[in-house]
Amino acid sequence: MGRGIKVLSFDSGVRKDGRMMHLSAANDALIGEKLVQLTQQAIGDSGEIAIVSSTAQATNQNIWIEEIRKVLARPAYKGLKLVSVVYGDEQIDKSYRETQGLFKSYPNLKAIIAPVSMAVPAAAKAVQDEKKIGSVYVTGLGLPSEMAGHVKSGAVKSFAIWNPIDLGYSSIQAASQLIAGKFTGKPGDKVSLGRVGSVVLDANSEAAMAEPFTYDASNVEKFAKIF
Repeated sequence: MGRGIKVLSFDSGVRKDGRMMHLSAANDALIGEKLVQLTQQAIGDSGEIAIVSSTAQATNQNIWIEEIRKVLARPAYKGLKLVSVVYGDEQIDKSYRETQGLFKSYPNLKAIIAPVSMAVPAAAKAVQDEKKIGSVYVTGLGLPSEMAGHVKSGAVKSFAIWNPIDLGYSSIQAASQLIAGKFTGKPGDKVSLGRVGSVVLDANSEAAMAEPFTYDASNVEKFAKIF
């Protein structure tokens, strides 16, 4: 940067003094809100829900769970009741067993949120194996290639993850404008991301591209071929 080279980071950030701006795929608040929205769309305005997370010490998971709790506290979601948070400890088999345990402990359970990619398919398989398709729905953060079959089975109506295509595109849009001098990277700068929209840099010269992208029966097969 001292030699006039424009530097920005995207996805995983670098130190603030080593770049002019950072573009993340989403942020904690957007992730929490999206997961609650997808849950409500799947089961309606009321019902018991549970979370299958990774480990009790996973910082990002715990932040997202806290954001989920904040969203659930809003009047619009007052009918959704979080009854339990369990941990699969980054293991597919344990995530599967924890989901089975939820069915026994909470017979009226209507939805499971899994904010970790390995737990979403595990929970969905448990729903299918226990013949609970149609009575319990799973959503969370997952990969299309791992989730397409579960959307087809009906265990999952929709799920989310950041769109890597949009993130790559948005990063190039931001880099092009940075080179052209349309913004300098200072807090408050507005950055156009082309077809994705625009963002405003915060006090740390960072911005979140968009809420996590929704995948469902209309698009999951297409994206499953990509990632």
